Amino acid sequence: MPSTIPLDAPKSEGYYALGREEVIAHLPRPAGRVLDVGCGEGGAAAPLRAVGATWISGIELLPEPAERAGKVYDEVLCGDALEQVADASGPFDTVLCYDVLEHLYDPHALVRALLDVTAPGGSLHVSVPNASHVSLLRDLIVRGTFGYTPYGHRDATHLRWFTRKDIVALVEEAGWSVSRVDPSKLWRTSRTLARLSFGRSTEFFAGQWFVLARKPH
Repeated sequence: MPSTIPLDAPKSEGYYALGREEVIAHLPRPAGRVLDVGCGEGGAAAPLRAVGATWISGIELLPEPAERAGKVYDEVLCGDALEQVADASGPFDTVLCYDVLEHLYDPHALVRALLDVTAPGGSLHVSVPNASHVSLLRDLIVRGTFGYTPYGHRDATHLRWFTRKDIVALVEEAGWSVSRVDPSKLWRTSRTLARLSFGRSTEFFAGQWFVLARKPH
C-alpha cells in the first residue's frame, strides 16, 4: 500500500550513513583517487580504503552530513554537485554516483561534468532505482497510484526515473563507455524466475541498476 507517512517526514535513521560495502566490493581495484558524489556522512570511507582508495573527495548537498563526512574523507565540498564538481581535487580514478541522479533536474549535465574531472581510463559507478520494478507497475495498474513515499524506491524527492536502457543511454550520451550493468540483489523467487526467463524477468524484479563505465583513453 502507498505510505501513510507524510512525504516530508525525516529520512530514516542511517539514511546518510550507508557504507555501500556490497556495491563498492565490485569496483575495479585499486580505487586510487575517489570522488563520492552525494557522500552523505561518509559511511563509505572504510570500504573505499579497503579497495585501495588513496584519497577520497566527497560532495554533499546538506551541511550536517557534509560536516560529518569531513571527519573521515580527505576533502568534502558542500553544495550542489554540478556547481561543486569543478572544485574537487581531481583528476579521479574512481567516481561514485549512488542514488543521486534521480534527484536531479538535469542528470546528464552532472554525468558529463564528472567526465571532465576523471583521469583517462577512470571509472564511474552509478546506481539508480529501477523504474520498471514490478511494485511500481502493480501500483499503477491495480491501485491507480504512483505511490510516492518519504524514502526508498519511490522517494518523494525523486525527479527522474530510469529503466536499465534509460540509465545506460544517459551515461553513454555523456561520453562514457559502459562496461557492465548489474541488478541489485534479487530474492530467491526472483532469481528462479530470472533463470526460467533467461534473465528477462530481471528487468521487473531488480530494485536498482548499477552501471559501471569508463572514461575513454
